[in-house]
Amino acid sequence: MFDQIKNMASVLGQAKQIKEKMQQLQAELGQKTVEADAGAGAVRVVVNGNLEVVAVRLDRPLLATLAGEGDETDQQMVEDLIAGATNAALVKAKELVQQEMARLTGGLNIPGLTGMPSLSTEQD
Repeated sequence: MFDQIKNMASVLGQAKQIKEKMQQLQAELGQKTVEADAGAGAVRVVVNGNLEVVAVRLDRPLLATLAGEGDETDQQMVEDLIAGATNAALVKAKELVQQEMARLTGGLNIPGLTGMPSLSTEQD
């Protein structure tokens, strides 16, 4: 019985360490960024490891060459480029999170870890 209590205390201690490491990792991920572009660099989107868009950059001269005379079709094209670059950046950010989680857990898939951005790679 005492061995079971000792083992339980050990498991609880490890759980506390993992939780602390997860909180530290989440803070670190907020500082790391990835970037993706669309339209040969006409639109660039920067996303951090918390899956937050932190910047959208438009290359106006390049957009001007892609767009024509500013009609509605051109606006739709620019909006599509922004959506495409954002989605590509989110995929890269999710990959970053997965890499960092694998580094933290030694590659083990530990169910029940919470507080991290969703790792689903499905489009919403």
